[in-house]
Amino acid sequence: MVIERAPLEDELGDVLDKAIRRSGLAENEVADRSDIAAERLQRVIDYTERLQPTELKRVLQVLGLTEAGVVAVASEAYPLPEISGLPFCLYPLRMTHGIGVANAYLIADCSAEWGILFDTGTGAEGLWRSWPTKLKRVAAVFLTHYETEHCGGLTAGRERFPNVPVFGPGGAERPMGVVTLLDGAVVDEQGFRITVRSTPGHAEGHHCYEVEVPAAPHGRGLVVSGDLFFAGSIGGAYFCARRLDESLGKIFAQSDGDAVVAPGHGPLTTIENERRLNPFIV
Repeated sequence: MVIERAPLEDELGDVLDKAIRRSGLAENEVADRSDIAAERLQRVIDYTERLQPTELKRVLQVLGLTEAGVVAVASEAYPLPEISGLPFCLYPLRMTHGIGVANAYLIADCSAEWGILFDTGTGAEGLWRSWPTKLKRVAAVFLTHYETEHCGGLTAGRERFPNVPVFGPGGAERPMGVVTLLDGAVVDEQGFRITVRSTPGHAEGHHCYEVEVPAAPHGRGLVVSGDLFFAGSIGGAYFCARRLDESLGKIFAQSDGDAVVAPGHGPLTTIENERRLNPFIV
């Protein structure tokens, strides 16, 4: 199944749950500081109850979330920008994952039959079902991290495209044959310049990739963000909340506002849109 328009990765309950985990507070502590019964807060996280606006505002103040972004997510009216102006073709490969989608991406010269692949999705079936028939070859593969829904199609990709270099972060989970790239490394491939940004937090080994075309200096750039952040939310801080915050600050400080963001889940967005609205970006 190919999903052309991806829903947001997270709803209000997910956002609050991630924010509580990121804060280092227990749910009952957040409830006490917000003057809300702990049972009610849990029901909000479980989508069985809603908070009144004044109650929600108190919770957001405790958790350090921006009100406008949370309200937009909660009302299912989170604004998404128009995506245009990239000096290359971007193919989102959307694969079902749970009740949402996991994304891989191909970039290519729009007149070419080859591409560069970022992540390999949930597995062979999803990868090939969403693959654009125009693209016959892959010049390189870049992995953001090693969760199954983002590298599950790696073996299938290697079988179809043998001898293609595969790059990714280091760490114990790194699959055999993946070439480790360090922070700040630059790979020039087929007219594209890919800069590595090491962004641990969601996972110990996690990369974002900034993609530019040096021959088109006025074109918009692309940030492949993996599970660092999404439209309207961020990835869970499964490795380290402090490192996740540092990684978010790094990407938003170093990236141009008009850069398109291609996240590991959910729809495309831009750096400026998330600076303005993402509840976690303050």
